[in-house]
Amino acid sequence: MNILKNMEQSLSDIWHVFSLEMRRIFTDSGVILVFFVAGLVYPFLFNLIYQQETVLNVPVAIVDDAQCDESKRFARKLDATPEMEVAYRCSTMAEAESLMRQRRINGIIYFPRDYGERLARLEQATVAIYSDMSSFLYYKSVLTGSNMVMLDEMKQIQFKRYSMKGITGERAAELVSPVPYDDVKLFMPGGGFTSFLIPALLILVIHQTLFFGIGMLGGTAREDKLEIELIPEHLRGRSVHRVIIGRALAYYVVYAGIVAIDLFLVPYLFRLPQVGRVSDMLLFLQPFMFAAIFFAMTFASLLKHRESGILTMVFFSIILLFLSGMAWPRSNIPVVWRVLSYLFPSTHGIQGFIRISTLGATLQEVRVEYIGLCLQTVFYFITATWAQRYINRYRPIEERMAERRDHIMQRLADRRTARQSMNRTSVLKK
Repeated sequence: MNILKNMEQSLSDIWHVFSLEMRRIFTDSGVILVFFVAGLVYPFLFNLIYQQETVLNVPVAIVDDAQCDESKRFARKLDATPEMEVAYRCSTMAEAESLMRQRRINGIIYFPRDYGERLARLEQATVAIYSDMSSFLYYKSVLTGSNMVMLDEMKQIQFKRYSMKGITGERAAELVSPVPYDDVKLFMPGGGFTSFLIPALLILVIHQTLFFGIGMLGGTAREDKLEIELIPEHLRGRSVHRVIIGRALAYYVVYAGIVAIDLFLVPYLFRLPQVGRVSDMLLFLQPFMFAAIFFAMTFASLLKHRESGILTMVFFSIILLFLSGMAWPRSNIPVVWRVLSYLFPSTHGIQGFIRISTLGATLQEVRVEYIGLCLQTVFYFITATWAQRYINRYRPIEERMAERRDHIMQRLADRRTARQSMNRTSVLKK
């Protein structure tokens, strides 16, 4: 009976804290803005900005000093590629460089004077390709289009040379391509920027907005001296884990719908690759959400001001994206930073979710990331509980209640002063 009574009391306490935290969430306009507006608008905004996944028809200039049939054929093929558009044909490199400096082109293809002569003498000829590196996507388009044309031209030149030696037909084809191959792009056929980056950003947005909102609630409680009043009286100084669980469930319930929209509806609407099983993704997201919630609750207990959480996480946003291994290979990240990245739920969350959704991995194949998130959940639950217990136990309740009364009295005094000032101003005007 005692066990059942304790369980009933625990559930009652958790429900009380849950209800109180839900009221705090839905009565704080700033938290609503972060959770529901930023949490839902950012994913749609990112996809709309990067909706055109690849950069096509990049303007380039041709500088053809050779003026031979081979160079002109090469230039026509360049213009026919989807990646590039021959916007200018310049007579000198200086003219082309001037166009590049004016940002009117993003690439230059230069044929030297001896290009046709060297090919006629069966020697190696050179084509110089200059690309705008201010954007990696410009560089990728210019390089991809040029390489495809170059490979095709090499085959044509080899066929011609074998034909001059009397080797034609299938024999010549075997010599030109002794090992035929098919270029198959797995998991991301279009090779687009959106399909590569957006899944990582979606996980990071969830991690960020959770931290922002929970940090704002924690900072507000500290500013208004409300920490003690937000805990049921019979739980003050003991059974803190019930307070942590109740608050975490409130955040989980609020964010369950947001996560469903961000990670399932948004990819469906914008046709992002999702080849993994939904059940695996749902099971993987559970420890990620709780790890992110307890992580935010731990650090929220350290914040003394409402805006501190936003400032802190904004500073870490780009760092977390790099540490996740999406913007830069993890193998090239120094060991110290790799170890540091394991402190953030977003690292395992991004790696695991992308492997499931984009690469079709199973939950067993991402067990390292899954176990890592489970360990983070346990670790940050303990730290959040310890931080709350520290606040409750090591600061006398009477002291905190006195601070709360002083704070209220000060606010009332400020309001009276402001009201009196307004009254004096209205009297002077009259």
